Amino acid sequence: MHQQLSVPTVAANSEMSAELWKSAVSVLDANWADDHMVPSRRLYPHQWSWDTAFIAIGLAYTNPTRAWRDLRHLFAAQWPDGRVPHIVFDPRTDERDYFPGPAFWDVPAYAGRPARGSTALVQPPLHAVGAWEVYRRATPHGAECAKEAGEELAWLYPRLVKQQEYLLGRRNAGGDGLASIVHPWESGLDNSPSWDAAMSAVPADVTLLERYERRDNQVADAAHRPTDVDYARYLGLVLNYRAGDYSDTDLAQRHDFVVECPSFNSILASAELALAQIAAVVGADPQPHRERAQQITDAIVKHLYDPQTQTFRVRDVRTRTLSPVRCVNGLVPLMLPGLPAEQAAAIMVEAASERFGLPEQTGLPTPSYDRTAADFDPLRYWRGPIWINVNWLLRRGMQYHGYLGEAEDLRTAMMRLVVKSGHFEYFHPVTGEGIGASAFSWTAALSLDLLADRSIPAYARAA
Repeated sequence: MHQQLSVPTVAANSEMSAELWKSAVSVLDANWADDHMVPSRRLYPHQWSWDTAFIAIGLAYTNPTRAWRDLRHLFAAQWPDGRVPHIVFDPRTDERDYFPGPAFWDVPAYAGRPARGSTALVQPPLHAVGAWEVYRRATPHGAECAKEAGEELAWLYPRLVKQQEYLLGRRNAGGDGLASIVHPWESGLDNSPSWDAAMSAVPADVTLLERYERRDNQVADAAHRPTDVDYARYLGLVLNYRAGDYSDTDLAQRHDFVVECPSFNSILASAELALAQIAAVVGADPQPHRERAQQITDAIVKHLYDPQTQTFRVRDVRTRTLSPVRCVNGLVPLMLPGLPAEQAAAIMVEAASERFGLPEQTGLPTPSYDRTAADFDPLRYWRGPIWINVNWLLRRGMQYHGYLGEAEDLRTAMMRLVVKSGHFEYFHPVTGEGIGASAFSWTAALSLDLLADRSIPAYARAA
């Protein structure tokens, strides 16, 4: 079943809205690969985990059947321990077209899946949020849509729960009720300065780049991508994790990078709130999910908040120290409805400061890194550029905590940026120029949501 929903007329310039809607749908149609969505055809030719969640939110308006199919394709690759791999490899894509590909990861067959079918890392668990958004958008559009949505939620719910249990269990390396990441790629914010302190202890064997050839620099500007030193460390971490059969036992003692990220854990808590809504639909008990969401929120405040600077920071589990840098992931806890008002206000002060700057000050969405830092880089991936997905998360947080004017300004700034520059992967934080992949799926998908939706999810209003 495929029902094309109508273009909403919500922006002041309806012609601009129609063009943005049309271009976003075109990007998503072009990036659909039979049974899943790719982030972009050239640079990312497989299925990525948290991309799938953001993409589902946009597909909810135009093709909910594809949204469900994309989520199913991802969760069909879930590991027996509950982890959802950060990449599901398309067997039709040649090994030479993406690195590190299936052979490098060398994941054994599992749960009926073929060998080398996925990676062993995870990404932020936004999928319950995405699934709930698809459900609430699809159900008003006829009995057939509602039936499909109910069946899909029933299939996904136990798998989403298992994902949460993995992250809150095996990945609770610090023992404080927070999920740890074991590689910067798991954060989704690959080369963010947030990881610099922890990554400095990771050996950088640049000879790995002689054995393994980078593919990303062949299809994208090297000045925009992580450095060779970064990449050597990334590969070394994977090889170390692989040597231990991708086990999570005693991570803090034997793995070189074990970090708690405020944005990853904020998304983890948000997933529990979405699961509470889903549980009510499928006949499960929502209360444990609400309780876990608050427990995670409390742990984020207790362990990742620096009261001296009134900012949220990354924590290195191995050293128990907070990162000294200020990055956009420190603003993402705003998306937690249960965050105390004091911390929510502190985030808004930080967001409005010269370090980041809201649209009122800059005319642009929030950058990925402190603008005043000596190593702020307006071109290099997560070390300065603007990303639509994290701004989308910030906007939700502003709505939750009553900063409605700021949320609307941010929504408008994001739409204007995409209209001006296109559906790029990320954007220059000063000029707004598009950088990276030029037809990027989550930018297109979230543009649809920004055009159509000004509402606050029910679970946030009730929290």
